[in-house]
Amino acid sequence: MFRHAPSSVSFKKLRKRLLRNMREAIDDYGMQTKKQKWLVCMSGGKDSYGLLALLLDLKWRGHLNVELLAANLDQAQPGFPSDVLPAYFEANSIPYHIERQDTYSIVKEKIPEGNTYCSLCSRLRRANLYRVAREHGCDAIILGHHRDDILETFFLNLMHGGRLASMPPKLKNEEGDLMVFRPLAYCAESDLEKFAEAMQFPIIPCDLCGSQDGLQRQQVKAMLQEFEAQHKGRTQVMFRALKNIRPSHMLDRDLFDFQGLSVDDDKAGDDHDDGEGCGAVTALSEGFLRMHEE
Repeated sequence: MFRHAPSSVSFKKLRKRLLRNMREAIDDYGMQTKKQKWLVCMSGGKDSYGLLALLLDLKWRGHLNVELLAANLDQAQPGFPSDVLPAYFEANSIPYHIERQDTYSIVKEKIPEGNTYCSLCSRLRRANLYRVAREHGCDAIILGHHRDDILETFFLNLMHGGRLASMPPKLKNEEGDLMVFRPLAYCAESDLEKFAEAMQFPIIPCDLCGSQDGLQRQQVKAMLQEFEAQHKGRTQVMFRALKNIRPSHMLDRDLFDFQGLSVDDDKAGDDHDDGEGCGAVTALSEGFLRMHEE
């Protein structure tokens, strides 16, 4: 996949940074614990191409001891170029499986016109991918969600779901027989966009949900992009906060024993607040207000 990659210094730095971020995520969350077979889910978008390329790069460098099987779920969308991914896999000698299931018709039938398709589409896609993974003897399915996806999901759950939750880099499915890994968890979307452009991946757009206007995720994405433009580096700080949670400073009684906490308890909390970061919090709050006003 890299035989036609640019030889520029800037691309080499980008490639190195993405590989470092991916390797850190794999190590931090113990994704590679034994020799495994991974089902790498390919949508044909920039993120899934980048995911596959970087995983193969890690294998080539001897840092990833797993068997990779690229898989695409052809959802029978009208006009979907079903020849693009197989041609790319074959041209690059990549083992692959194409699964054709008409989930498009199901989504169109079940979801009223004007509503977003993402939730049902995602559930149907995931169920089919779990089945394919089992049929091919895979231990895990590998998804191409990156740092920005994870942060956007956190704010979606915060503002619309009433809970503090996001996409974990490592998850066990409900049946308990498969793992779900997100090795791009530390990678920025802007880096993946540059990587995809430099690698000239044959991108396939999502015309099912990507053509819908007013999606809540797009609103959150726009808010975070505006915030990043005004406060460079703040999205990375917010992402880092997801790895630095203090249960004693939240309100979840299942995570911290507030009932049992007393002056006689040896647990001590830090009630010092020096106001650091208040400017960023204020700006973020203003972003929330603007988004809902719009």
